[in-house]
Amino acid sequence: MGWPRIAFRASLFLAMVAICIARKVPACFVFGDSLVDSGNNNYLVSLAKANYNPNGIDFGGPTGRFTNGRTVADILDEELGFEGYTPPYLAPTTVWPVIQEGVNYGSGASGILKSTGTMFGGRIYFGAQIDNFAGTRQEIISHIGEPAALELLGQSLFSVTIGSNDLINNYLLPVVSVVEQVLVSPEVFIDSMISSYMLQLTCCLQRLYDMGARKILVVNMGPIGCIPFERDTDSASGNSCADRPNQMARMFNVRLEDLVSQLRSTLQGSIIVYADVYRTVVDVIENYASYGFDNANSSCCSITGNHGGLLPCGPPSVVCSDRSKYIFWDSYHPSDAANSVIAKRLMDGGPDDIRPMNIRQLADL
Repeated sequence: MGWPRIAFRASLFLAMVAICIARKVPACFVFGDSLVDSGNNNYLVSLAKANYNPNGIDFGGPTGRFTNGRTVADILDEELGFEGYTPPYLAPTTVWPVIQEGVNYGSGASGILKSTGTMFGGRIYFGAQIDNFAGTRQEIISHIGEPAALELLGQSLFSVTIGSNDLINNYLLPVVSVVEQVLVSPEVFIDSMISSYMLQLTCCLQRLYDMGARKILVVNMGPIGCIPFERDTDSASGNSCADRPNQMARMFNVRLEDLVSQLRSTLQGSIIVYADVYRTVVDVIENYASYGFDNANSSCCSITGNHGGLLPCGPPSVVCSDRSKYIFWDSYHPSDAANSVIAKRLMDGGPDDIRPMNIRQLADL
């Protein structure tokens, strides 16, 4: 290898240690769906894109984020002291040395199941996102060596936010649900999905662990029956959240938390944190006025539907005058203001929001 190269790698390692001390979390690696996608789908042949107006209206313009401003992952970057946001894996600028501060692998329309989102075309399902991380890891090793890379990864935050599309774009999709829900009960579907998820998540988290991940955040499924799309497509919901989607989300979350507990005890030395975003979002919706919101059930960016949930946000949409007063930006996704509430509860919340510790406590370890 030669002394100059050893000295160079040592200097890089010391620099990263200094960053870690100042920031505590040296890098963030983000996995998930459109709730965290920072622009990966821009580089795919896909119908699931947000790289057009008025998306990003409070971000300086469209970036591929499915909201008016920042995602929860972006806000966590700010809270953890990063100067910029974790970049999308597929962006041509996401190369060394950028990747040493983390990479975002999230992809709109993706799911736990490989088949989820097929109707939208290109998307990167969870297992393929882990494959992409393996390539990133190898590139980091090639620049700083394996010991320094493992030190970096061991202190980094890995977050997983995925699963909603496996319900919304499968069992709950109006064009298929009429037949499928007669033939397959929610309990049977959830058992099938969670069984696949358990295998997939166990495999992926084991792979992340084997590749050096130690601090892992797993986010549960939010109250999908409360999004404008479900409110508008569920004839029984009226002005309330749709009951069946929320019931299925709760069933899923019970099984997911059990799985996280099992993995926490199996992957020695790992700290796997379970984020109860379902509870957090329900609290915000039920007590919206106390959080500064005026509207808890309709999309700010809307075209049609009683709650603006029937069509995606796009150039023909009408945008509300004050985005900070709406919990939902579009048919499916929270606004920047709502994401800010969620992120701060993940950073500093108690065990009702995130357990066994919050992200700030996790970062301090």
